[in-house]
Amino acid sequence: MKPHPPSQPSAIDDPHAPSLGMLVTMVRSEMVRAIETELASQGLELSFTQYLILKKSQQLGAVSATELARAVELDGGAMTRQLDQLERKGYLRRSPHEQDRRALRIELTNAGSTVWQNTASVCSQRVMDAAQASMSKTEQAQLHDYLDRVLRALRDKN
Repeated sequence: MKPHPPSQPSAIDDPHAPSLGMLVTMVRSEMVRAIETELASQGLELSFTQYLILKKSQQLGAVSATELARAVELDGGAMTRQLDQLERKGYLRRSPHEQDRRALRIELTNAGSTVWQNTASVCSQRVMDAAQASMSKTEQAQLHDYLDRVLRALRDKN
C-alpha cells in the first residue's frame, strides 16, 4: 500500500486566515485599485464606477439610465452624477427614447467606444491577467465556476 502524501494545511483550518467574505472583499478592493492605477497610467481619468458604466454601455448598447444603474448597481442619484461626468468627458450621450419622449437613452459616443475598446478594456485585461498569473487555465475556470456558484446561491437565497 502506498503512503498518502502529507496533507497541505488548509486556510479554512487556520484561525488567522481571512474569512471567505473578507478575502472576496480584499480581492475586489485590490482589483479596483489596480484597474484605476492602470487606467491612470494610460492617461484616463476614470473612476472604477465610470469604467463599469463604460463597460456595461458597451455590452448593452443604448439603454435607459435606470437599466444602466441597475446593471452597475448604483442608485439613481449616484448614476446621474456619473452620467454627467462621463457626458462632460464626451464618452456618453443622452438621447431621446424613440417610443417614450419622456425617457432618455444612454449610449456611448464614438469617443467613448474608442476609449473602451482601445484603452479601458486593455487595462482591465492586463489586471485580470496579472491577478490570475499564478493559476493554470483549469484553475482559472474553476475559480470562475466557484465564484459564479456562490453568487447564484446568494441571489437564490433572496
